[in-house]
Amino acid sequence: MVTKLTRGAALAATLAVLPLMAACGGGDDDKAAGKATGDSSPVAAVVAPAKVEVIASLTGCEVKIRTEAEELREGVCQTPEGDYLITTFPKEELKETWLESAAIYGGKYLVGPRWAISAKPAVLEPLKAKVGGTIQDVSP
Repeated sequence: MVTKLTRGAALAATLAVLPLMAACGGGDDDKAAGKATGDSSPVAAVVAPAKVEVIASLTGCEVKIRTEAEELREGVCQTPEGDYLITTFPKEELKETWLESAAIYGGKYLVGPRWAISAKPAVLEPLKAKVGGTIQDVSP
């Protein structure tokens, strides 16, 4: 009886800790992806892929969440330097699909692992220095 209780307690403890371990792990692949491009800043490599709020914090903005969906989250930043939209994605494939769709409108976007920032080109360069990533020109 004591053995069953001990096993049950061990199983319960393992099941309670497992989600925490899963949430904290898995960053090595994302860090490797950032190193492969060579364009991410050290700060961005630590936090990316990140929440909209984390990226906004790195850029010095207090973000207002505009969209919360299964495919993406978007937040708007309004700053004296210019307004921009931060979009995060649960999967890299969704970011790529979003960028392909954005090609209809053209423009430049600052992109990183599972995130993109939409802004005027003059605003993108200073943001790149703060969060890393690469500037992509998506043309129609």
